[in-house]
Amino acid sequence: MRRLAVALALAAALVAPPARAQDNAQTLADIKVELSLLMAEFTALKGELVAGGAASTGAAGGDALQRLDAIEASIARLTAQSEAVEIKVNKVVTDGTNRLGDLEYRLCEATEGCDPSTLPATPLLGGDPAADSAADSGADSAADAGGSGDAVPADAGAGVELAVGEKRDYDRAAALLESGDFAGAAAGFASFVQTYPGSPLTQDAHFKRGEALAQAGDDAGSARAYLDAFTADEAGEFAPEALLKLGRALGALGQVPDACLTLAEVGSRYAGSVQAGDAATAMAGLGCQ
Repeated sequence: MRRLAVALALAAALVAPPARAQDNAQTLADIKVELSLLMAEFTALKGELVAGGAASTGAAGGDALQRLDAIEASIARLTAQSEAVEIKVNKVVTDGTNRLGDLEYRLCEATEGCDPSTLPATPLLGGDPAADSAADSGADSAADAGGSGDAVPADAGAGVELAVGEKRDYDRAAALLESGDFAGAAAGFASFVQTYPGSPLTQDAHFKRGEALAQAGDDAGSARAYLDAFTADEAGEFAPEALLKLGRALGALGQVPDACLTLAEVGSRYAGSVQAGDAATAMAGLGCQ
């Protein structure tokens, strides 16, 4: 059980931000991923206990297997509960959105000159928090710049537009990274994600902060940044590389079991990608089973 405690302690250290409150709430999808990883680790530990004979000899306590079974059942129950909550939330969102759409249609029919066929798609109930935050940040930046609300195309991320201040701050941090000022770049990208929550470049900024910290020799800090980049958008452009580098950073920190689990996730989630091949190579180097 010592390895499980170490894994949990490491996960807590990586997820908890240094000296400040968590900015973003953990999503149900994140919880489900963590539970699945915990179950995989727990199953491996239970197998080692049984194979080593500790349970039968009493070295781990006379009721070790019973306690392990109880913990395993609890993890399975939590996983089922998280899935049930996710289903209920999705149903409420879908039903609520449909009802709002019906109401808008009926109001349009009752309004002279309104054509129901021209109504836009009904926004998802609750809105898009990321889009709302980005819009609010852009408005604040425009106000700081003297009331100019013009958006400037970003160099990174095709099709996205940033407020003047948002682009300026991102470019400043990117320039520091390019010049080799890794500490300054890491601080700049950290400030960027705090100042512009929900920005289209949030994942990019987290990832490049990880790159800066890695170059500065801060393996723990880079691991945390890569984890932030991955969880920011698990289907995003930087997600496979962020998960790969998180696994490598864990290996560099000596957390080989956690590194193996993380690298295995790369191959599972992004099969056929370049990162999946690199992850397999890294696993071989770590001696992952």
